[in-house]
Amino acid sequence: MQREEINIDNRFGEQFAGRYVFSEITWAKRSRIIQKHTKYSEQTGRVISIDSFAIQAETIWASLKEQPQIKPLSLEKLLSEQEGIPIELGELLSKIVNKLNGMAHEDLRFLLEQLDEESRTRIFSSFGFVKSSAGPQINSEDNPPKQSCNSSKSSTS
Repeated sequence: MQREEINIDNRFGEQFAGRYVFSEITWAKRSRIIQKHTKYSEQTGRVISIDSFAIQAETIWASLKEQPQIKPLSLEKLLSEQEGIPIELGELLSKIVNKLNGMAHEDLRFLLEQLDEESRTRIFSSFGFVKSSAGPQINSEDNPPKQSCNSSKSSTS
């Protein structure tokens, strides 16, 4: 399974500085995380809602194998709206974990196709992908968020 190690500097706060190691999770683990946070209609079997935020937080937590000794990350901290982690740190961890665990555009597209238009718009808006009347959002492929870490990827058998 693939692993990725990153060293985070003090940019996100001293408490988050240090070495983190992430590892690819199994297909079964990822499937269970997705099912846990997806609600289906009993009548039609169609997806009613997907808590993509909780899916992402649990995937980060399941992939995390090592962190600094003071343990700055926890599932509760990843999920917390009040005592959570900085936005840019969350985006960085999401990017690493999605790459490791193969959360490809096709997977996301499949999940999103199961939702109605209003739910899709709400999800896209929460990620900053819906344009407001004031113009485009700053998070785009042409203008990605800056990273402040050293990253090295390795594969292990």
